Amino acid sequence: MAETTKVAAVQMDVAFSDVDCNLDRVRSFLHKAASRGARLIVFPECALTGYCFTSKDEAMPAAYEAQAVIPDLVDACRAYDVTAVVGTLLPDGDALYNAALTVTPDAAEPSVYRKTHLPFLGIDKHTAKGGCLEVVDTPVGRVGTIICYDLRFPEAARTLGLKGADIICVPTNWPEGAESSPDFVARTRAYENRAWLVACNRVGTERGFTFIGRSQICDPGGAKVAEADGSSETILYADVDVSRSRDKRVIIRPGEFEMDLFGDRRPEIYG
Repeated sequence: MAETTKVAAVQMDVAFSDVDCNLDRVRSFLHKAASRGARLIVFPECALTGYCFTSKDEAMPAAYEAQAVIPDLVDACRAYDVTAVVGTLLPDGDALYNAALTVTPDAAEPSVYRKTHLPFLGIDKHTAKGGCLEVVDTPVGRVGTIICYDLRFPEAARTLGLKGADIICVPTNWPEGAESSPDFVARTRAYENRAWLVACNRVGTERGFTFIGRSQICDPGGAKVAEADGSSETILYADVDVSRSRDKRVIIRPGEFEMDLFGDRRPEIYG
């Protein structure tokens, strides 16, 4: 595994409940980003299905259709030799989850993250809560994923940081009213965990909700190294040195002004 790799965030519009259309566009963006040298490519929340369903029953057909095309995503990632994080809805018996697939070129099946914090918004009003925050070993490093509203809870990203995430991926559907996430929260989560963070939002309007774009890639120092505008489909790129995520010490002046953002924690008093 090379320590430096190119990552991409695909800020795209999504066709509501049209999995075939969205899959075709995801594959097209995979090809384009891979041709530019990207080895990790992140897509928005619910990129395969759309988000603004009004009930679980309405969403289930798209979720089953998305589940059926997972092998096509696996084949595409293998063909382009990339790792992709793709948002979708997934069924599990009678339950429905807002999920993100981490698809690597060397695995037969993707790792699945199920959104753990659910706002009263869109399909999240009707999905079940996931119960696990894990980090996945990939050819580009250790990747952890949270989805949209999860970013508002520092414990979620911190859990991934403590489990050794080099890169925290955040597929999201930030709508109007969520400007604080690209303004402040994404950079803060990167800084406080000393990890790269790739937040990939969508654009466009779906059932009366307009999404604000502003996808961004933040470095372990909390700086935005790339940011998209609020309305355009685009692909952001950044060269990521994962070794920076593995050093949690901040040295401003050696021997005089140093911080260890993980070693200086006091979990015994946090309750």
